[in-house]
Amino acid sequence: MDRVPMTPGGQQKLRDELRHLKEVERPKNALDLGTAREHGDLKENAEYHAARDRQSFIEGRIKEIESSLSRAEVIDPSKLSGPKIRFGATVTLSLEDSDTEVTYQIVGPTEANIDEGTINVSAPIARALLGKEEGDEVQLQTPGGPKRCYEILSVVYK
Repeated sequence: MDRVPMTPGGQQKLRDELRHLKEVERPKNALDLGTAREHGDLKENAEYHAARDRQSFIEGRIKEIESSLSRAEVIDPSKLSGPKIRFGATVTLSLEDSDTEVTYQIVGPTEANIDEGTINVSAPIARALLGKEEGDEVQLQTPGGPKRCYEILSVVYK
């Protein structure tokens, strides 16, 4: 099995979600299934089918989280330092030809969320940044768009 890089924060979020699914969602769903069964004919019972679909989702997500946690290689960015961009780095970039600045933390695939400023270590922009340093320029071909050039303004491990 391949190891999955993960920050301590990402590991904790997964553990919290797993606990919530097992202690809250799973029991609630069992009650919903019981209530739906009481309504009679299961073939035409929309509540029953919805509860079964929800049960399937919950069980699948539990297996997915347990698999990710069992394969996790936890890397604490606060214990890293240096000028080069590696897993866990928080990088501030400036898009050349505009005044746009963006900040991303490079994290594992299970915790990446662009809306929260985290990007997957295997995403094209993260792969282009790995090994670079503050002041370097990175060119990236965007899907279906022009080539973009970014300047690395800062690299921080926190």
